[in-house]
Amino acid sequence: MTEIIGKALPRPDALEKVTGQARYPADLVQPHMLQIQVVFARRPHARILAIETEKALQVPGVVAVLTAQDVPFNCLGPILPDQPVLCGEKVRFEGDRVALVLAENKRAAKEGAHQVHVLYEDLPAVTDPREALCEGAPLVHEQHGSNCLLHLPLCKGDPVRALQEADVIVEGEFRTGWQEHAFLQTEAGISYIDERGRVVVETAGQWLYEDRRQIARMLQLPEEQVIVRYAAVGGAFGGRDDVYVQPLLALAAWKTRRPVALVWSREESFIGHHKRHPTTIHCRWGARRNGLITAVEAEILADGGAYASTSTEILKVMALLTSGCYEVPHIKIDGYVAYTNNGVSGAFRGFGAPQIHFATECMVTRLAQKLGLDPVEFRRRNMVREGSTELAHAPLPPGVSASAVLEKCAEEVQKRWHREDQQPNEEVRRGIGLACGVKCMGYSFGFPEQATATVAVFGTAELERAEVRIGAADVGQGAHLTLQQIAAETLQLPLERVSLVCHESGTVPDAGCTAASRITLVAGRAVKEAARVAREKWSDTDQESAEATVQYQPPTTIPLEPVPQRGQLGFCYAYAAQAVEVEVHRETGVVHVRRVISVHDVGKAINTQQITGQVEGGVAQAIGYALLEDFPFKEGRALVRQFGEYALPTAADMPDEIVSVLLEQADPNGPYGARGMAEMPLVPFASAVAIAIQQATGVWITQLPMLPERVLAAIQENASTSSAMQND
Repeated sequence: MTEIIGKALPRPDALEKVTGQARYPADLVQPHMLQIQVVFARRPHARILAIETEKALQVPGVVAVLTAQDVPFNCLGPILPDQPVLCGEKVRFEGDRVALVLAENKRAAKEGAHQVHVLYEDLPAVTDPREALCEGAPLVHEQHGSNCLLHLPLCKGDPVRALQEADVIVEGEFRTGWQEHAFLQTEAGISYIDERGRVVVETAGQWLYEDRRQIARMLQLPEEQVIVRYAAVGGAFGGRDDVYVQPLLALAAWKTRRPVALVWSREESFIGHHKRHPTTIHCRWGARRNGLITAVEAEILADGGAYASTSTEILKVMALLTSGCYEVPHIKIDGYVAYTNNGVSGAFRGFGAPQIHFATECMVTRLAQKLGLDPVEFRRRNMVREGSTELAHAPLPPGVSASAVLEKCAEEVQKRWHREDQQPNEEVRRGIGLACGVKCMGYSFGFPEQATATVAVFGTAELERAEVRIGAADVGQGAHLTLQQIAAETLQLPLERVSLVCHESGTVPDAGCTAASRITLVAGRAVKEAARVAREKWSDTDQESAEATVQYQPPTTIPLEPVPQRGQLGFCYAYAAQAVEVEVHRETGVVHVRRVISVHDVGKAINTQQITGQVEGGVAQAIGYALLEDFPFKEGRALVRQFGEYALPTAADMPDEIVSVLLEQADPNGPYGARGMAEMPLVPFASAVAIAIQQATGVWITQLPMLPERVLAAIQENASTSSAMQND
């Protein structure tokens, strides 16, 4: 064996990225390109009475103005196609697109867009998701009949009786806010008609074939008439799961028969693409005196914004993970996604898991405290194990390592950290919090899950080289190197003798979306099997080459229903435990994360350097989500327009130490036992920080982000209450 698996190999594309040679979508050019300027609605809710384009067409250099009437099929959406490409009758949020101005240069395009006059009749906006669900609220989508995109009632066992019989009950409400993906490269790309009359779109995305499907549907073309090609991707984190500029580019090129380019400004990106769902989670947890959890009751309310995006699936993930890593025999969940006139909510790294874990892990710690038990011991007593069941009553998939990550995290804390004695009046106080996390990897809930790969091998007396063809996007995480390593290991070839072709629809098979931590798990398994079959074919013949195409399908899953039927809702789960040490400045409310221990069961580490990078980058993103990143809307308008108005974590906010601990409990489905893990550093982190703050100060912060003013207000309220009680 070449022993390529498990090595900390450097990225092949690293040098071209750090030297500026990598070509991102904004770097792409074609001769005689037209520039596109989008006319955004810039208002949360209004009826379009007229779109006047005459003055725009008189601007020198303007070639065309496209509106809704120019769109053959005016609906977009990965699951429910409820979003217009260009709005012609009504706008539902300020980022809705109303018109495209095409011009010979950017200045003319911008001036032309300024001259497009849209006559609106403003409508009442509904921006509070709870109010949106009330009878008589303004409807975001009249044809839908209500603002409830999805109501998901779920029940397992007899939770009402179990809570009545519980010895201890804790109750709480938790709120989470919007989070911006903040990728470095804004939405951008080019489009043109090639010599065969096909529409070519070169951009950055997460799923070649889904982009192609939606573009072809919009233009009412056979899918083979659309080519999607990915340039280097400047980050995604779920933010490129939906299509944004792709259909606009394709429409403009198709209508004008000229090459076109579009690069969104940061402000356009901020208002134009989706965010992490804000949620309100109200829950009750019950336990017996013996330290066993008996029941959970939760209401989950998510603000889906103006369009469906992936909201329905994110709510299902939150519902599935409401009980976290714990065996809970009785569960009742009422989940809601509401349409509002706020910005669209959609996929973001973690896909609902960070929101629900913020509530779940804090409540588990509260239960432990009320029972007088050590939080680690309480978790230990209730942790899921092999044979534990999901909501749908079937056993969890093999490889349940929740206890293993908990024990390892607790061991590392004991070994590395020693809590210092603190005086009650110290200005800066320290606390330690530990939380656990679990998430389904890959597509779940009955969604078709598969990936196809083609491997060609070449050689005479011995195998000399190989080519892997697979339509899997690398969005910056190093997925392509991982797939190369898997192929090289399977073929027993040096890495440099394995090439990868992956960037263009039609020339590579479909591997599905780079999402749900599924590329290593699912696409990697397809590559491994295709490489194995190709090698066997080559060995059994006198030919100098052989090729194999393999479609890998993991175990099937079942839909999540109000009364779950027996079956697996997810075919693979990842488990993590994180501990954080924080410093809380009692006079300012500022919280600094000093140290982090992040333990992950990765099944098998394909590339240890890349996994460590995922952990460290995930911790940075999680610090932003937990403590800093506030993206508020007011009356349907985003109050953040530039990075200068959005507090992303900097080097000064990073911990002094991040310890990444990788466990390897093989997953039966993944290549060489590997399982997905990329989302996990965000899943339990915010709850670990909240638990640490509570240990340091005695107060629970139940709203994300835990901004200094919120922490300070809670400390002052607690001090005032304590003082009043002493006076009594």
